[in-house]
Amino acid sequence: MFPFWGSPCYGSEPISHKASLERKLKFLIWIRDDLESKLAGINASIDTIRQQIERSDSAT
Repeated sequence: MFPFWGSPCYGSEPISHKASLERKLKFLIWIRDDLESKLAGINASIDTIRQQIERSDSAT
């Protein structure tokens, strides 16, 4: 899952420093986007539970 930057498994030719940084940036952006989508789901669940609590409080 995690890339090993500069690892020979990406090919026998060494990659440039810029290419290595671009690969790291792409990976970190992917992680951020994944975490943002998970956080959005958690926030939606929290809001739903809060609404359910408010409805149950007003029903009693």
